[in-house]
Amino acid sequence: MPIGTVRWYDPERGFGFVSNPGEEDVFVSQSVLPQGVENLHKGQRVEFDFAAGRRGPQALRIKVLEQPKRDTRTRPKRKPEDLNSLVADLVTTLEQRVMPPLAAGRYPERAEGRQIAKILRALAKDLDA
Repeated sequence: MPIGTVRWYDPERGFGFVSNPGEEDVFVSQSVLPQGVENLHKGQRVEFDFAAGRRGPQALRIKVLEQPKRDTRTRPKRKPEDLNSLVADLVTTLEQRVMPPLAAGRYPERAEGRQIAKILRALAKDLDA
């Protein structure tokens, strides 16, 4: 099976092309992506089987060899000033609603703990962007 790199892939249109070393690029349809894979990223290495189609080579099966590289040009969705105020509000919430029960030797109420954990995950995702 040849190994190539994704030239481009458009998830909205459901297709793209993969380089085939020494030969014509191979058409990739969304239907041949592995289960759980909804998108391919430019430069991502893949292994594939292909056959001749009416308009050129078409992939029959794709195996993703590496996870997509993180795009360093991606900017966070929130401005630093907005994140600053979110962090300040979160610290206040933790001090008022989470720390007192913990200091008393018990966990916060389950529903409240889940809500705060959800907020923490969302903030962590923004900070990691």
